[in-house]
Amino acid sequence: MPLPENLFLPKALPASPLQRLKTWWSRLTPQRQDRFAMLAPLAAVVLFLVAILSAFAYLRLEEISREREAISRDVEYTQQRLRLRLLEQQEQLGRFAREVASREISHQDFLNRAEALVNLYPEVQGLAWIDERRRVRVDYHTANRPMPPQKTNESAKNSTQSADNFALARQLLVPIYSAPQTTPGRDSMLELHLPLIEQAKFKGTLLALYSVDALFLYGIPNEINAKYAMSLQDAQGKLLAGTTISASRLKRQLLPWASPINAYEMPVSPIGNGLTIQGQAYRTSLGVIGSGLFWLVMVLSAITAWLLLANWSHTRRRIQAQDALVQETAFRRAMENSILTGMRTMDLQGRITYVNTAFCQMTGWSEEELVGQTAPFPYWPEEDYEILKQRLKDELSGNILPSGIHFRVKRKDGVIIEARLYVSPLIDAFGQQTGWMTSMIDITEPTRVREQLAASYERFTTVLEALDASISVAPLGSSELLFANKLYRQWFSAQADGHVQLVAEAGVPPPVASDETQDEVDAFAGLPTNQLADKEAESAEIYLGTLGRWLEVRTRYLSWVDGRLAQMVIATDITARRNAEQQSQVQAERAQTASRLITMGEMASSVAHELNQPLTAINNYCNGMVSRIRSKQINEDELLGALEKTAKQAHRAGQIIHHIRSFVKRSEPNRTLSNVATMVTEAVELAEIELRRRNVKLSQYLVPRLPMVLVDPILIEQVLLNLLKNAAESVDAAQRPTAQRLIKLTVAQAYVNDKPVIEFKVVDSGAGISPDMMEHLYEAFYSTKAEGMGIGLSLCRSIVESHMGRMKAENLYNGAIVTGCCFTFWIPVAEPLPTAPTKRFVQPTLQIPP
Repeated sequence: MPLPENLFLPKALPASPLQRLKTWWSRLTPQRQDRFAMLAPLAAVVLFLVAILSAFAYLRLEEISREREAISRDVEYTQQRLRLRLLEQQEQLGRFAREVASREISHQDFLNRAEALVNLYPEVQGLAWIDERRRVRVDYHTANRPMPPQKTNESAKNSTQSADNFALARQLLVPIYSAPQTTPGRDSMLELHLPLIEQAKFKGTLLALYSVDALFLYGIPNEINAKYAMSLQDAQGKLLAGTTISASRLKRQLLPWASPINAYEMPVSPIGNGLTIQGQAYRTSLGVIGSGLFWLVMVLSAITAWLLLANWSHTRRRIQAQDALVQETAFRRAMENSILTGMRTMDLQGRITYVNTAFCQMTGWSEEELVGQTAPFPYWPEEDYEILKQRLKDELSGNILPSGIHFRVKRKDGVIIEARLYVSPLIDAFGQQTGWMTSMIDITEPTRVREQLAASYERFTTVLEALDASISVAPLGSSELLFANKLYRQWFSAQADGHVQLVAEAGVPPPVASDETQDEVDAFAGLPTNQLADKEAESAEIYLGTLGRWLEVRTRYLSWVDGRLAQMVIATDITARRNAEQQSQVQAERAQTASRLITMGEMASSVAHELNQPLTAINNYCNGMVSRIRSKQINEDELLGALEKTAKQAHRAGQIIHHIRSFVKRSEPNRTLSNVATMVTEAVELAEIELRRRNVKLSQYLVPRLPMVLVDPILIEQVLLNLLKNAAESVDAAQRPTAQRLIKLTVAQAYVNDKPVIEFKVVDSGAGISPDMMEHLYEAFYSTKAEGMGIGLSLCRSIVESHMGRMKAENLYNGAIVTGCCFTFWIPVAEPLPTAPTKRFVQPTLQIPP
């Protein structure tokens, strides 16, 4: 039967929240149910704790707000008290200023009135009458203020500020308060400038000095000062009077979490922003957070939360502990198998209970073959049984040194290795010793390396001991001798005095003494040792009188094996070489003299021809005078003229002989500061004899005002004469026509390696030098001339190089045709000589180009 349309059926009732919660709970897995069962009480405790903290925070904020309102009211009240007091004093001082401005008062009347005002208002320290030119007319106590011991920047600043306030009072004609003036050594002061006005005319100011301390003392009520920490501060917040409380001080007195200090400050009227009053509330209680109720609730909430969490995490910790134990066991086993140190465990009776993989690899025996074994062990060599048994007894008794024992191990394959054994007691979890833990290290390779190093050191020492040079090493700044070979010990014994003497004689500056040398710290720790050790060795030749020997001393820095900066000195006996050099020098001097004699011998015909002219002229003059005197056909003037011409020709002949004699005369080398022009002139005069005989024209160019050179002039003249003579012979041998028989001599200043030198250049128009002869040009006894001896150019080059110069020769070409030859040599310009002689010979510092 169908239901009527107007019949309303009741709707299904909605599910209650409790039913929905039950449905949701039943759908969860058991693990999630356990988790929520433990987290729900914890969440309830956390919500309760949050509610309690919110309530305490609200109460604390209310307390701080009430305290802030109270201190602001009290500070404003105090500021009003100070304002009224200052205005009252300003009014009294204003009356006094008007009296001073309206009528002239005497000095004594001003002092009396000022004394009365100062006694009436203790904060007023003094009064002064300043006229319009800023001169003090009358002063009461302002000039007697205690001054600081010395003038500081602060006092200068205060003086400038006082002048500015005076100018401002003069401009505005109103009372002007200055900013507080703080000077070290006295109280903070405050100035009040009251303008003195008479009929609208400025006549100066009445200066009143206020003490900020007295203003605080008499202006702040006692009840306010006892209730708060009151203070007067300047515009920068600097304390002038009173007391303040810092937050760090409050936290030290109470608790680290104490609330911040409530403070309120405002400017003091009518002074303005230059002076502010500040009040800080004393913290007399711990607040809400410091109360016992708050901590009781916190502790109970923490205990409840901890109990809930402890039960929930207990099971998880047990599972985690089991997992960690399995992982730790696996990790320890893997670590033992990966280390290179062999581990062996024995019980108290000497039975092996455990060995790791490294121990098995060292001995070649497996773990199954070793565990449970007793002495003698399989890895003991048969010949060492007795020794190893005694060591095992020492090991079980604990008599093994911490440095371990060294013994041999026989591998399973019969190979003997070297090992070091370290022993320590094995303690269980209850503190009882259950055996001995032994660690073994294979030292076969380190032992082999150490033996090789020892053998290498022995060979190295043997080589150094057999050297014919003295070698010593000493650290800088110390008298310790780090190393000395056999020859050094023979010369100087085993002391460092010989090392120091060699360094001093060689001209190396001695180490600087330092107090750090008394300590274990290197006195030269700040020096760049890497740069010093790479520096090239220095060399010097010295004569040591104690040994009677010439020594070549070479020094250099090096980093010693312990990291210290040391100096090595190598001294070689060069006495035989020096003697040979001296003999060689004597032979060279003789060869130079011989070369000059040979040159003059080759020029003998030219010299004879040159002398023949003045001698023939003398003979003709004399015969003519004799004939005319006999015939009495000569007067006195003609006779004097003939005699003068005869004397002139005789002088010419004598000059030629003098030049030749001085040139060939043997003398000791004498290097002096010589004039280049003089040397060139004398050499050219001798060479012109040969040039005229061979019909060769000389063209010379000498740069004026050339610097002096430190040379032996005779030797340089010999070089020039040889080059000019060879050039003339080359031109004559080439059979050039008369117009081309030329020689050019050029002397000028040049630069070699940025150092000034004097360059001599001789250019001829001969046939040049063949390439084959060019290679042997300077060899001794090699000559391009059939009658030559081959020592001329060799000596010339030796002379030039002995003067730290260089000589070179080159052909001149016109296309492929040789047009002549050019010989060039240069001599360094003289440098200042040393002020004192020295006993050592130092290698020349001038670099000669290749």
